[in-house]
Amino acid sequence: MIQGIDYAAVAPPLILAVAAIGLLLADAFDVPRRVLGLLSGAAVAVALAAAVPLAFGDRRATFCVPAGLRGDGPPSCSYVADQFTMVFQIIVLAAALVVVLLSLREITDSRIPAGEFHFLLLAAVVGALTLVAARDLILLVVALETLSLPVFALVALRRYDGVASEAAIKLFLVSVVSAAVMLFGVSLVYGATGAMHLDRIAPALENLPGTLDPVAGAGIVLVLVGFGFKVAAVPFHFWAPDVYQGAPLPVAAFLSVVSKAAGFAGFAIVLSLGFPAYGHIWGPVVGVIAALTMTLGNLMALRQGTAIRLLAWSSIAQSGYMLAPLAVGANRLPEAVAATTAYMALYAVMNLGAFAVVIGFRRRLGAVGGWDSLADYQGLGRRSPAVAAALAFFLICLAGLPPGVMGLFAKVVVFRATVAGGVTWLAVIMALNTVIGLYYYLKWAVRLFGEPSGPAYATAVPGLPLRVVVAVTAAGAIVLSVAPQIVLQAVTSVT
Repeated sequence: MIQGIDYAAVAPPLILAVAAIGLLLADAFDVPRRVLGLLSGAAVAVALAAAVPLAFGDRRATFCVPAGLRGDGPPSCSYVADQFTMVFQIIVLAAALVVVLLSLREITDSRIPAGEFHFLLLAAVVGALTLVAARDLILLVVALETLSLPVFALVALRRYDGVASEAAIKLFLVSVVSAAVMLFGVSLVYGATGAMHLDRIAPALENLPGTLDPVAGAGIVLVLVGFGFKVAAVPFHFWAPDVYQGAPLPVAAFLSVVSKAAGFAGFAIVLSLGFPAYGHIWGPVVGVIAALTMTLGNLMALRQGTAIRLLAWSSIAQSGYMLAPLAVGANRLPEAVAATTAYMALYAVMNLGAFAVVIGFRRRLGAVGGWDSLADYQGLGRRSPAVAAALAFFLICLAGLPPGVMGLFAKVVVFRATVAGGVTWLAVIMALNTVIGLYYYLKWAVRLFGEPSGPAYATAVPGLPLRVVVAVTAAGAIVLSVAPQIVLQAVTSVT
């Protein structure tokens, strides 16, 4: 069988794959690291430019099994570039471009090999782009591992840093275990249904003999384990705080947004396209995981005294909010997927902005792996009013308080979808956790405008790329706070 390839459909990941290899070769010929960074950013921008037209075009599919070989129904395709795919690919690419900008100075300051960094980063983005377009379980697993494997090396690229090496080992061990469990789940689903494509699995599950019901149910739950690791959901979360602290901060930002967006896209794809018939099984499981994730994340964030660990536990709690709508099972699932997608898009803007300020502030403190105590931010508003105002606004958005209306809107959207799906108990837990989250976000924000303390030279975010990121994300947060319905209308039309 010879399959045709729609190169327009696969253009975004293909561009980055070629660019990744080219950057690695360029590094071998001693191309300056600043040039490598600019080329990496340009490649992501070109991939983003290729993705935007696809978002407004017709559905495209490739790597298809022709109907004639199966004898029934339309062809089943492994890679689909529909509007849902393109929304997530645009989120991933926009966030990846921000990560590249954040890394330009970090590579120099942390003595990270530039060629290897950009190669690994683009390779991980290729995995993320493929994951959100995958429509069969084999490609989903391959894409998930293509996303995961480069991240291990990215975390450990500060080779002189024992904390980074320890973080990479923890991430590797947890990932290997979760991948093995997921593969076992895939084998059970295949054994029960005889299919790998999601559009073939869904009808097979609807007509499954009762004797195979336990096998399929166990396989579905195990498949979700792999995505639970990727989004740092409890009990697959414990790698996140140590990895965020040990990794270069741009890599931590990548994990908190790009990797998380791909993971949630995978969640939504397998649940809505492959496993809707078993919503009565995975719905309660996702609900319990969401409740544990948001509760543990918020409670642990209350105890943190450093900015990066607070953001790590906050990111875990935010994963719980994003999972909550998916607990509805097959009931009102399209609305639930739209709510999770909207929350992910809004979260990406405010979280990347907060990471940009933290990266710049830590660099101004003069220690690559050093001081980022919340006490060091005391009085930042007196020394750098614009930076402090931006960080405070990002924190208020994450808390879901006015004037950060985008954060409030995101929480209302997932709350409404959860209640509409009949999971009222989870909505109550979500409301209680939102109140808990207010404390640690506001505690940090209030410090910014207190009496100055800490190093006098910790005054501003240095470097043009960081300033651009802070300015762009702050502008995006303001626009989305004025008109947050833009995101919901966009995702509702494509889910």
